[in-house]
Amino acid sequence: MLSLEEAQARILAALEPLPFESVSLPSAAGRVLAEEIISPMDLPAFDNSAMDGYAVRAEEMGAASLESPVRLKLAGQVAAGGTFSGQVPPGSCVRIFTGSALPAGTNAVVMQEDTRPDSELASSKMPPSILFLDGARRGENVRHAGEDVRQGAPIGAAGDRLNSGRLALLAAVGLGEVRVHRAPRLSLLATGSELMEPGQPRNAGKIFESNRIMLASLVAGAGGVPRTYPIVPDRLEETTRALEQAFAESDGVITSGGVSVGDFDFVKSAFEELGGTMEFWRVAIKPGKPFVFGKWRGKLFFGLPGNPVSAFVTFLLLVRTALRRWQGLAEVTLPSHPGVLTEPVTNRGDRRHFLRVQVDAESRVRSVGAQASHLLGGLAAANGLLDLAPETTLPAGATVRVLQWEG
Repeated sequence: MLSLEEAQARILAALEPLPFESVSLPSAAGRVLAEEIISPMDLPAFDNSAMDGYAVRAEEMGAASLESPVRLKLAGQVAAGGTFSGQVPPGSCVRIFTGSALPAGTNAVVMQEDTRPDSELASSKMPPSILFLDGARRGENVRHAGEDVRQGAPIGAAGDRLNSGRLALLAAVGLGEVRVHRAPRLSLLATGSELMEPGQPRNAGKIFESNRIMLASLVAGAGGVPRTYPIVPDRLEETTRALEQAFAESDGVITSGGVSVGDFDFVKSAFEELGGTMEFWRVAIKPGKPFVFGKWRGKLFFGLPGNPVSAFVTFLLLVRTALRRWQGLAEVTLPSHPGVLTEPVTNRGDRRHFLRVQVDAESRVRSVGAQASHLLGGLAAANGLLDLAPETTLPAGATVRVLQWEG
């Protein structure tokens, strides 16, 4: 059996980069940049107001106060999206709104709450002059051009995932499309004559298939594009035919079930009959020892165990690793955070055991209960995995690291 690290290294070494593509910015959420992006402009593009008020020369405000207001002639107004023509004359101000371009000749904005019209009886919506009840410093309430991003500055690096904040930044500098790594397309197959589709009356001796919907969510969470295929019965010919179709329509195939040593486990035989090369089988982890990795005509094959918890854990530790690197991401391991055990945990076996745990808002960690690989109730309640070394007991109060996942 391979160690987890050896298995991960062999999978990563077998990857061939997927081609790049240009996509519109609205379609790029979650994708990974394929090249550096340089800002084509300053951000903000021009000096503008941070609030509704009046643009002024700070040096003309003096010691303005409620008792001794400063009077300035109102020279006009600038709505957001507009501009003031020419230079603001000395002794004047301009009505301005949040986001409005700062008029030439002004260098500060006094908020509306610190002003009042010179004449309460003025019939016009724009009184002839404004009384200022507070002073202003140069640059006060002004968003300066380029204070966020300078033209020519890098705003994205190859390998960056496009999250909501980065997408907003790219949109703000006017980009309509970006060059990204293509998202891996994964075919999902579930094998087993005992399986049936959810939503139907259950037949005696049958179980509803649940791995494909779980794996589809995990694939999407890791940035891949899942495609689900019909259940494959435990017959060599049908397994071979299903694998051939799935490979033809994707970059790789993920199966669940049929990879152990039972009389009706045909996945490995079908894969080799197609001409696939099996790189390794079995990894020294629990759950998930009977895991297959191989290649077929340059495409990847991941054979996961049929028990749902085993399929879940092997996906997170091995398949997710490949999907993230395939997209150009440097960081491929699961994120983790510290926690404190509320109870002792023990691994009496000779393989690393990835326990399903719950972590609360105070980072207290407890087991979800029984850890058998068929127990979906505990998996549904889990929000973390605890990597417990062989023949190890950790006491309550021990500090541990908890692995997390997307999807």
